[in-house]
Amino acid sequence: MAAKLLITLILLSLLYLSFASPILHAVDILSNSGFLSMSLTLQLVSKTFAPHSCLTIFSPSDSAFASSGQLSLSLLKFHFSPVAYPFLSLQSLPSNSRIPTFFPNHSLVVTSLPSDCNVSLNGVKISSNPIYDDGSLIIFGIDEFFNPGYRASGSFKTHNLNFPCGSFNETTSAFNEAKGVLRSKGHSFMAAFLELQLLGFKGKSGTSELTVFAPNDRVMMDYVGNVSDYSTLFLRHVLPCKISWNDLVGFDDKGVVLKTFLDGFKINVTKSDDVLMLNGVEIGSPDLYYSDWLVVHGIREILAAPERSKEVAESSDENESKSEEIATHHGEF
Repeated sequence: MAAKLLITLILLSLLYLSFASPILHAVDILSNSGFLSMSLTLQLVSKTFAPHSCLTIFSPSDSAFASSGQLSLSLLKFHFSPVAYPFLSLQSLPSNSRIPTFFPNHSLVVTSLPSDCNVSLNGVKISSNPIYDDGSLIIFGIDEFFNPGYRASGSFKTHNLNFPCGSFNETTSAFNEAKGVLRSKGHSFMAAFLELQLLGFKGKSGTSELTVFAPNDRVMMDYVGNVSDYSTLFLRHVLPCKISWNDLVGFDDKGVVLKTFLDGFKINVTKSDDVLMLNGVEIGSPDLYYSDWLVVHGIREILAAPERSKEVAESSDENESKSEEIATHHGEF
């Protein structure tokens, strides 16, 4: 028993460390990939970055560092985003979409079109093949530094979102791919929920496509063993329609309310300093998995369950008190 407990503690410690500092992991990756200047700079300032479980780094080349002169911390922060963007997600974004960065009140602007083969941000082309991508930490190479003073022409584009309805077109290969991706990217708990409950949606009226918001394993640890909570936990993270990252960023700043499979539970989509929020929770890994009927987005925290209203709680307490009085009167206690 003691040995099993020790092994469990070691595994949990390793899990914590793997999420605690992707910055330190990035230092080694950049050094091994020939981006020595960014690696060395990152070592010096790593403590100034708050730990995030998801991260995108746009790394200028060594030649860009050589010609840039003295580098400010603000400029460095402009090359880090607290969201993990796969290349396909960046490629699908409308022109003039905003990407949040660690530089307060400064966002990168998409300056390419979804139809383009290449992706450019603030007029700078990024590499189509990332230096590194594990779903949570993604690193792209760029030939020059982004200009924080860049001003895009035109305005932020919004798009109407249509929720397509039709026959449920589930394929075994897509389902297995989704589970495999979730497990490999640190969302094994949601992969298990997917396997146990997703097929049950097939018979639900009007369900043809699904969206899953998947918390990572680190934040799901508190729910291990709470079997009675599993059903509601899963249902409030699933939508009866497919919403891609492109759709989400297309919502206007006033927010949109999305209905989930949990009766009465809704997700309010808002933006705070260009950061997309779902009931106050950030999306860390957009389009973690994408198929013709299913899309999965990784999120940083669990979408909190709705709390009982004061009136409901008082009514419940009153009913329990009455039940005890009746039971006592009949000699059941």
